Amino acid sequence: MSVDVEHFRTRLEAERERVAAVVEELHSENDGSMQDEVDESAADNHLAETASVTVDREMGYSLEENEARLLGAIDAALQRIDSGTYGRCERCGNQIEPDRLEAIPWATLCLEDKRRDERG
Repeated sequence: MSVDVEHFRTRLEAERERVAAVVEELHSENDGSMQDEVDESAADNHLAETASVTVDREMGYSLEENEARLLGAIDAALQRIDSGTYGRCERCGNQIEPDRLEAIPWATLCLEDKRRDERG
């Protein structure tokens, strides 16, 4: 059974646009210094306010990093489509289950190999 690569190319390209927009938004939200986010001078700043800004920044950076990683996985899937290897498990070479690709079009492992990874 072969995979309808054009269907998945369309889905991946749409997801890529969405994720790239999220990365850009997260990047712009975290642009600038922490001092810019705190209204008062450093001497007047409450420790709790600074801690809150720090936590917000860390969460933003984590989200941006996760989305950037997803963007890389999507780009790699598009490259596999171009090279003719899309839909094949990188470990065993078997076809990745169509339902798995529908759920996660950038998947690189078949369900069996993914389960092995998760079990350790």
